[in-house]
Amino acid sequence: MANSVSVLFEKFSAKATRATGKPVAFILAFIIILGWVITGPIFHYSDTWQLVINTGTTIITFLMVFLIQQSQNKDTLAVQLKLNELIAASSKASNRLVDVEDLTEAELEVLKKFYVKLAALAKTESDIHKTHSVDEAAAMHRTKRKA
Repeated sequence: MANSVSVLFEKFSAKATRATGKPVAFILAFIIILGWVITGPIFHYSDTWQLVINTGTTIITFLMVFLIQQSQNKDTLAVQLKLNELIAASSKASNRLVDVEDLTEAELEVLKKFYVKLAALAKTESDIHKTHSVDEAAAMHRTKRKA
């Protein structure tokens, strides 16, 4: 049951986010707002008149947050998998970066320090096509610590 609900929600959220991301959705929303503005004098700009648009937009925004988050999660996972495939397929890439998104923030900071070192190595090269690895940055770090 839970799996079928997830599948249905995924399909619905994909369709809804595609539909709401189109110009027609914007035009429809604009027409609704325009209609609401035009009816202001008819309802004497009453509290109820204001409450209608406030309640409607709040409900729609609240629901859209969940739909957009579902689509964003799926897109993020797809990008991570594609990047993992590129890393795994490259013999020169560090496999430490596969599933890097699962590291803690502290572990990511440590990894970032390695890449800062790589950037420093690259700046010292006269040939911009020369590459360095995380392992070279680590070796340089160990050499510096010994000195």
